[in-house]
Amino acid sequence: MISHVWGLLAHPEREWQQIRGEHESISHLYLHHVLILAATPVLSAYIGTTQVGWSIGGGEAVRLTVSSALPMAVLSYLAMLSGVAVMGAFIHWMSRTYDANPSLSDCVIFAGYCATPLLLAGLVALYPDLWLTLLVGTAAFGYAAYLLYVGIPAFMNIPKEEGFMFSSSILAVGLVVLVAMLAISVLLWGFGIGPVYTS
Repeated sequence: MISHVWGLLAHPEREWQQIRGEHESISHLYLHHVLILAATPVLSAYIGTTQVGWSIGGGEAVRLTVSSALPMAVLSYLAMLSGVAVMGAFIHWMSRTYDANPSLSDCVIFAGYCATPLLLAGLVALYPDLWLTLLVGTAAFGYAAYLLYVGIPAFMNIPKEEGFMFSSSILAVGLVVLVAMLAISVLLWGFGIGPVYTS
């Protein structure tokens, strides 16, 4: 797992070729990559929001209660795990438009590795500062998009011109999935699964 993380950060095009040649299974990807990396932002946010807190305008730090942060952390973890599978399914579905014929397993694996920078960026949640989170989140999103644009032609073995269009479509679907997850979060808050602040 760690070798692919470093490879995706240091030399992504070569790493995509190596990942493609391994013919990894979905269960192996989840056990050795996604389950571990998805825990990074969840645990960091749990610790950051319950122990450190955040301040607005230099005031006293605001923290969440442990009892309200725990179900939100569990739901966030499940959302990340299912988000990788959903994006993999969308990539598989959209691949029929192009000359690529990847398996569903290949597409989920590709989605899992593309999410690596976003999951690693979750470490910033240990210190929940708005500007720091925005800066690191923007950089992580940008690098994930770069991995997507570099990875599609290499991983799917299609021309770069087609890869650009394919990657743009995947990026648009990813943004729609993100907005859908935010909408579901708001609905869950309405049902009482939401933040409770310490007094």
